Amino acid sequence: MSPKDISRRKFIKNLGGGVVGAGVAIQTLSAKTRKESKPPSKSDSAVALTFTVNKKPITLLVEPESTLADVLRNDLKLTGTKVVCNHGECGACTVLLDGRAVYSCHMLALDAQGKSVTTIEGLMDGEKLHPVQEAFVEHDGLQCGFCTPGQVMAAEAILIKNPKPGKEEIIEGMSGNLCRCAAYPNILKSAVAAAEKLNKS
Repeated sequence: MSPKDISRRKFIKNLGGGVVGAGVAIQTLSAKTRKESKPPSKSDSAVALTFTVNKKPITLLVEPESTLADVLRNDLKLTGTKVVCNHGECGACTVLLDGRAVYSCHMLALDAQGKSVTTIEGLMDGEKLHPVQEAFVEHDGLQCGFCTPGQVMAAEAILIKNPKPGKEEIIEGMSGNLCRCAAYPNILKSAVAAAEKLNKS
């Protein structure tokens, strides 16, 4: 059949069949992709990790090379802990390990075996903000907010160690947490205000 023998009606009819066929093919491919993109199961080398996270006892299988940040974010869905540099340099992934500030991207999850981890989510009491979180909100100790969870956790670690820190102690204690927005003056004000809040309560 030559092109001029094809009527407009036949063309649209054939085109419609092609669209339907293409749609079915795309749906089939999409379903196959979804099936194949399921997260892989743990390997035979996975090890049981038992620790406490935000006051809840947890046991799960982790790969030996998984970082604490990986497990918190991917396995436990605690995405408040941010990974920025992934080299243990910026402090955005800071969490508390037995009350001490650590870079969760720079330590193996298995090193938390039998220990207690507190993330930014664990500071809250239900929907009520922790005094340190409140202070950061009230004193605008953030800009883009990406480093803020780590800044808050670093401030909390200082206050656990010393409820009445001086300004220099706060500056030194938070020096390992970088802010690309350079919101340092308000971060410092927030940490000072957090100490005052905690001492009043």
